[in-house]
Amino acid sequence: MAILHVRDVVFRYESKYQTTEVLKGVSCAFEEGKFYALIGKSGSGKSTLLSLMAGLLLPAEGQVLYNGTPTSALNLNRYRRENAAVVYQSFRLLPLLTVEENVAYPMELRGVRGKAARKKAAELIRKVGLPDDVLHRFPDMLSGGEQQRVAIARAISMESKLLLADEPTGNLDTENGNHIIDLLLSLAHDDGYCVIVVTHDPEIAAKADCVLRMRDGTLIEER
Repeated sequence: MAILHVRDVVFRYESKYQTTEVLKGVSCAFEEGKFYALIGKSGSGKSTLLSLMAGLLLPAEGQVLYNGTPTSALNLNRYRRENAAVVYQSFRLLPLLTVEENVAYPMELRGVRGKAARKKAAELIRKVGLPDDVLHRFPDMLSGGEQQRVAIARAISMESKLLLADEPTGNLDTENGNHIIDLLLSLAHDDGYCVIVVTHDPEIAAKADCVLRMRDGTLIEER
């Protein structure tokens, strides 16, 4: 059963001078336990679609449904905090917090604090393949690949089964990029996450269970 549905979604950016239709009736569905690649040229609408699925935007027409409920009917702050975990190309770790504090932060927003949050943070750091001694380092003391692993640990600390990633390997070298994709694949196939990755990288698309290709705001291919 799908965890996320996109139904006939239209999205427009409006300014004083013009209206641009970025998405033109897009429909697709995403299931737990699968790794999806959302591909297309710059300007095709794929990042806008990811933002809609993450609850950062609402459609002008149509619906994005999480477990059957439209995002327009949800408390979007809570949805983003508890259900739609997002990993970005630029990592977006909080620079003045340690690795442990970064990973624990989403848990604290849900009321998990103190020893329980620290214990869970340590477990998640091990899960993403990092040693315990990074827990008390700050993000700028880590490599790009390590920072992205921390960002993934922070995302899965939300305990949501929906994980969205926007060009997660864009700032990494090939070796570290491959490690991150293998980690995301493992989260999908071994832990039952629904992982949706926006990417330009054909090698990532080749590893995906399902590839959705966008062009000019429409979904033109799915395999």
